[in-house]
Amino acid sequence: MAGNITLTMIKPDAVKAGHIGAILQQIGEAGFQIVAMKYTQLTRAQAEKFYAVHRQRPFFDELVAFMSSGPIVAAILKKDNAVEDFRKLIGATDPSKAELGTIRAKYGTDVGQNAIHGSDSDENARIEADFFFSQLERFE
Repeated sequence: MAGNITLTMIKPDAVKAGHIGAILQQIGEAGFQIVAMKYTQLTRAQAEKFYAVHRQRPFFDELVAFMSSGPIVAAILKKDNAVEDFRKLIGATDPSKAELGTIRAKYGTDVGQNAIHGSDSDENARIEADFFFSQLERFE
């Protein structure tokens, strides 16, 4: 059964470019409810922990450096079939291959700086949500 939450992060490139408002508007217009949100900056250690699943991948160090390079907006989004619907909304990891109108097609610049993160499974959505938010910070 599909879950009803997903975790997103508006990445440092999109924050720096001033796209927070436009991205949040597109998320809301797609029917997602924000049930937790914070503006924060990951330390290198926090980014390493969050992306530990990619530790052996060649892009790990670059990813960690990028994700700890500036502020992000982390949020838990609620909607039926949240993970799958959000993955469609954000588009392909490579913005040049993302469908027109998706968040990554609009605001991403390349595979590394692609504007936004979205959980890839219901299980990871729960793990990632717990990484950023306590139960007291959620309004589900």
